[in-house]
Amino acid sequence: MSLLLSTAITLIFGSMIIVIRMKASKRPASVKGILIPPVMMSTGAFMFIVPYFRVTMIDIIEAVFMGLIFSLILIWTTKFEMKDKLIFIKRTKAFPILLMLLLFIRLLLKYWISGSVELGELSGMFWIMAFAMIVPWRIAMYFQYQAATRNLEEPSASAE
Repeated sequence: MSLLLSTAITLIFGSMIIVIRMKASKRPASVKGILIPPVMMSTGAFMFIVPYFRVTMIDIIEAVFMGLIFSLILIWTTKFEMKDKLIFIKRTKAFPILLMLLLFIRLLLKYWISGSVELGELSGMFWIMAFAMIVPWRIAMYFQYQAATRNLEEPSASAE
């Protein structure tokens, strides 16, 4: 029952995140908008104060590894574009599909390992995986955004 409930919650929140990401591409990007999500998500690390959520070192390594793989996919699909001297995240048709695919893979992994891992430990592993996914992705976005900002600030050769 708890697996079914957590799966439903994951689907609801995953769908909400996809909608939010798609709407975000309609607003100009900003450093604050790029860096606040991982900072706010970092507060979830307090869950590990409670022994119920603690994970083994091997589980941490596995979760970080999966998160890094997922982050590479997100880094690969996240690009910026300039419109009217503003920087936007470029909307691609692949991005929502990839987000749904990553969500589906997470659900499959959760279902696959839920029989051998306690619910609290499973929750901790998936938080670690999500955090290991968002941090590198947002760092890469930050550097891409900074490069785009520099391109905006450089006077064009045609203006001379």
